[in-house]
Amino acid sequence: MRITKRPLFWCLIAVSACLAAIPLLRAQDLVIDLSDPIVAITAGFSGTDVLLFGATRDEGDLVVVVRGPQQEHVVRYKEQIAGVWVNTDEVAFAGIPVFYALAANRPISEFVDGVDAGIHQIGVHEIIFTPAEHQKPVDDITAYKEALIRIKQAKGLYSGDAVDLVYLGNGLFRTSVHFPANVTVGTYGIDVYLFQDGQLVENQTSLLNVRKFGLEAEIYNFAHRNSAAYGILAVIIAVTAGWLANAAFKKR
Repeated sequence: MRITKRPLFWCLIAVSACLAAIPLLRAQDLVIDLSDPIVAITAGFSGTDVLLFGATRDEGDLVVVVRGPQQEHVVRYKEQIAGVWVNTDEVAFAGIPVFYALAANRPISEFVDGVDAGIHQIGVHEIIFTPAEHQKPVDDITAYKEALIRIKQAKGLYSGDAVDLVYLGNGLFRTSVHFPANVTVGTYGIDVYLFQDGQLVENQTSLLNVRKFGLEAEIYNFAHRNSAAYGILAVIIAVTAGWLANAAFKKR
């Protein structure tokens, strides 16, 4: 996660929404909201930031975790045999979040103990990597787990212990969630945890949807609803494009 410069308009909206939510704090210690619960993917989408804001009755340490959707991930091990790199082994993990981001008002190691981190999967290395049912036993599954984390981080889909959640005063706080251009369509869970004196005292959850709109959505829906037809059409288009390109070069 990262904080980016946003127009004054959004800051005013965030503060106004937080002030309006203060009466709710009589019933709970923490309230949260989003600047927009939907991330729209259209042609030319290059990533976006979503503002998360909220209020606490008594200031403490806050952690924001954004994760989802869950999918099966396969990590393959390659070896060079006779000068050729080939896949020699693989591990399939079930129910792993495609995206994971974390933000806090200070390093989580200073106030989140190992028990709470493990139970709530706070931190990329606390994500539970469960082998798929069809997975054969392997010698060192931890190496595959660490490899998957590195791959996700390189793609900008996993972020670590980011200290970029800011208190604005009077219990109001804000941070921003960055969704890169390669973000996956689906539903994302946003969990906010409030700690006081190292103890978890409250947590709230919100949902955010990433959707495709316009022509992107039409192509995406067609590909998923008619996968066989989409595959045939893609092959026809590729062959036609190749034939036209070849014909053009022959004329020259």
